[in-house]
Amino acid sequence: MKTITRITLFIGFCLIMVSIASCAKKDADTQYASDMLKKGTPAPAFTLNSPDGNSLSLSDFKGKYVVLDFWASWCPDCRKDAPEVVKAYQQFKDKGIEFLGISFDTDKEAWMKALKEFNIQYPQVSELKKMKETKIAGDYHIGWIPSMYIIDPEGNVVMGTVMVEKLFKQLDKLTK
Repeated sequence: MKTITRITLFIGFCLIMVSIASCAKKDADTQYASDMLKKGTPAPAFTLNSPDGNSLSLSDFKGKYVVLDFWASWCPDCRKDAPEVVKAYQQFKDKGIEFLGISFDTDKEAWMKALKEFNIQYPQVSELKKMKETKIAGDYHIGWIPSMYIIDPEGNVVMGTVMVEKLFKQLDKLTK
C-alpha cells in the first residue's frame, strides 16, 4: 500500500511540475513584456548606426512591415532564440516582411562575431551602449531581451513580444 501511495504522490508531483513549466513558458510575455508598447501605438522614431557606420532609421522601412529584433551577443536567451529569429527572417523576407536587429552590445567585435556565428543577414544597428543607457530601450520599453516588435506599414505597433513563437504566429497571419 505504501508503494502505491508513493507512486501516486510522485506522479502527482510530476504532473504539477509539468503544469508549472508549461505555464511559465506561456507567461513569458506576462512576466517580461507587460510594459512593452501596445498594439496601435505609433512606433517611436529612431536613427542608429549600422556596423559599417551608415545610419538607418525606422522611417527607412515606411510602407513595409518590419520586425524590430532587440538583442545582444552576451544575452543567453538571445543566443538561444537567434536561430529561430533567423529562421523567421528566412521564411518571411520574401513575403514583404523586413527585419532590423537592434543590438545592445557594447563591444563591436563581439557583436560582429555573433552576426557571423548565427548567420544573421538582416540589417543591424546599435548605439554600442549598455541597454539601460540607450534612448531606444526607453522609447520601446525594453526591459528584457530578446524582445521583438512588429511595426505596420504606417509605423504603428502590431505586436510586442519576448516569445519568438508568437512572432511566427503573427507573421503567418500577416502574410496569408
